[in-house]
Amino acid sequence: MFICEQERYLSRRNNNDIPAEAMQELNDRQKEILDLVRKQGFVAIEALSQHFGVTTQTIRRDINALCKQRLLRRYHGGAGLPSSVENVAYTARKVMYLEEKRRIAQLVAAQLPDQASLFITLGTTAEEIARALHKHEGLRVITNNLHVATLMSGYPGCEVILAGGVVRGRDHGITGESTAAFFRQFRVDYALIGISGIDDDGTLLDFDYHEVHVLQAAIANARQVWLAADHSKFGRQALVRLGPLSMVDALFTDREPPPRLAAAIAEAGAQLHIAEPVHL
Repeated sequence: MFICEQERYLSRRNNNDIPAEAMQELNDRQKEILDLVRKQGFVAIEALSQHFGVTTQTIRRDINALCKQRLLRRYHGGAGLPSSVENVAYTARKVMYLEEKRRIAQLVAAQLPDQASLFITLGTTAEEIARALHKHEGLRVITNNLHVATLMSGYPGCEVILAGGVVRGRDHGITGESTAAFFRQFRVDYALIGISGIDDDGTLLDFDYHEVHVLQAAIANARQVWLAADHSKFGRQALVRLGPLSMVDALFTDREPPPRLAAAIAEAGAQLHIAEPVHL
């Protein structure tokens, strides 16, 4: 039985209802709690207290904060995974694993040449990649991400083509069959895509089947497909199947994948690029 009444309330609200100022970057302990829940499915408060050497009250505060941002569900005595049918609110995703996303973005930008044509799809990692491309010259970008379009249209020498379709109020992403049809009009050098989850067998997963149709159109019409996903996507569950990892030419992430997923990546033939933290 759920005991987080605030979570019940939030789950009935639109994803965009959580104010950005209420969100904050997770601390290291909260990140590790998330990682433990993803590995185990459920963690007990007492076990977490012993693991971290802190009081149960401290752990409860961490879990309440994660529950408030819909990153966990709280159960009696502990916490478990959130729903596989609803994504985390955009305002929360903007600050989750931000340092890791920026490292990934810098690595993608370092390997992407000038004078390239790109699809850039939805997601907060895609937006960090757009920021990291500000020094590139001669880019031609087709996107369904209003944040990316607004940002990159200000770059000198960068041409941005914005797809039409239905604008989602929660994150200003454009989706729908007309968006997928628009993408099919092009043949680009690179598709820079994100994903909500990567199952242990390498299956790529998302929450919105309209968005999946757009991703499939981007993948089918790109010479190279680069997937950018931080380690929190490893083993994460979502409702809609995009396809296998063999659809992807390269995976850019921030941490070594767990063994089963690493084997699936190798079997798919995808190049693995890891954005290691910089140690001063």
